[in-house]
Amino acid sequence: MKNPIFVALDTVDLDQALALGSAVAPHVGGLKLGLEFCHACGPQGIAAVAELGLPLFLDIKLHDIPNTVAGGIRAVLPLAPMIVNIHTFGGRAMMEAAAKEAQKAGKDRPWIIGVTVLTSLDDSDLSDVGVTKSSQDQAVALAQLAKDSGLDGVVCSPMDIEAIRKECGPEFKLIVPGIRPAGAPLGDQKRVLTPSEAYQLGADVMVIGRPITQADDPAEAARAIAQSLSD
Repeated sequence: MKNPIFVALDTVDLDQALALGSAVAPHVGGLKLGLEFCHACGPQGIAAVAELGLPLFLDIKLHDIPNTVAGGIRAVLPLAPMIVNIHTFGGRAMMEAAAKEAQKAGKDRPWIIGVTVLTSLDDSDLSDVGVTKSSQDQAVALAQLAKDSGLDGVVCSPMDIEAIRKECGPEFKLIVPGIRPAGAPLGDQKRVLTPSEAYQLGADVMVIGRPITQADDPAEAARAIAQSLSD
C-alpha cells in the first residue's frame, strides 16, 4: 500500500465509482467497495474498479451459518481483493470456516477481517440489543475471539485501537472506519478520531468516505489527509 488510506466508494453508480477512484488514486493506498456497490454492480463492477490498480477492500460483512459464509468467501476469491470482512457475531465456527476457505487462495489470499462493534453504535445502542458490556469491552472480546478463530484482524472504532492492540498484538490487522478530519461533520458516526490520531495509535488501514468523496475536490481532500499523516 502507498499509505493506509482506503477511500470508501459507497455508490451504486459504476461510472461515479470509477471517476472518484481515478481522481484519488495518486493519493491513497486502496479503495473500499461497500454493500450498495457490490449489490448494484456485481463482480463485473468490482473487476472494473480493480483495473484502477489499487488494492480493494470488499466491505460485504458476511454473517450466516459457517457453510454459507465459506461459500461467500469462495465466491469472491477470483476477484483478488486484499480485504474481505465478516461479522464476528457469527461466532467461532463461522469465522474459522471463512479463514479456512481464504487459505485456499495461497499466498494471494485476502485478509479476512471481523467486524466488531459498528462505529455508529455506542453503549446505549448495545444495551438496546441485550449487550451489557461497554462498546470497547465488547469490541476487545470479539477481537480476541476473531484472533483465536484464525482471522487476520478486525474492523474497529478508532477509540478501540489501543485496547485491541494491547490484547491482540502488533501483527493483528486493525481496519478503522469512523475517521473524520478536524471540523468535518460526524454524520452517523459516534466514536471517531482524526486521521493523524488514528494513524498514531496504530491503525493499519483507515477507511475514509464522505470527507473525501463529498468534498468539492476529492483528489485534493485525499492529498491533504495523506499529507496530514506525515506532518
